[in-house]
Amino acid sequence: MKISTKGRYGLTIMIELGKQYGEGPIPLRKIAAENDLSEAYLEQLVGPLRNSGLVKSVRGAYGGYMLTRHPKEISAGDVIRVLEGPIQPVEGIEDEKQPQRELWVRIRDAVKNVLDTTTIEDLANAENGETENYMYYI
Repeated sequence: MKISTKGRYGLTIMIELGKQYGEGPIPLRKIAAENDLSEAYLEQLVGPLRNSGLVKSVRGAYGGYMLTRHPKEISAGDVIRVLEGPIQPVEGIEDEKQPQRELWVRIRDAVKNVLDTTTIEDLANAENGETENYMYYI
């Protein structure tokens, strides 16, 4: 399974919003500048995040985006599913022979487990150097 720039940059948005959770809305312009990313591309990504209820927008001079829930309540899997679709290593698992199907299912379940048990708060804290030496096993 390959995570595209949509998923990677979407997680970047969510991590930045998670680091500043409770401090009010954050403009995408700021996130783009701090991470050397295209603001126009981030605008395209934040739409699905808003439509899914993960972020909300605030208009005005001091507007921007903010998380709708606490960062510990949003998983990396939530973000990836919104931007990338279902988590599956290969298409058509059900058409594979039994040994291959079991392998693909085990890989899918391991990836889903890591994504679903890693919160935006975990990622924001790790980026701030507040990590507890997380080790992700797949």
